[in-house]
Amino acid sequence: MADLDERMMELEVRLAFIDDTVNGLSSADAEIARRLDLLERAMRDLRSDLVNMRAGLGSDPATEPPPPHY
Repeated sequence: MADLDERMMELEVRLAFIDDTVNGLSSADAEIARRLDLLERAMRDLRSDLVNMRAGLGSDPATEPPPPHY
């Protein structure tokens, strides 16, 4: 009977450890998702800025004549 109690105690300890690990992973997953969302927003903003900068350039720089000092 004592052997059964020890095995049961060991299983309860393992289950508690697994529960703690799962909770930690859930927290980490939520943090990663939050950071990914921030990075995606930043990427969209940068892409928009780049499009606006390109539109502001007007013509293709390769077709521009060289500056006078050349």
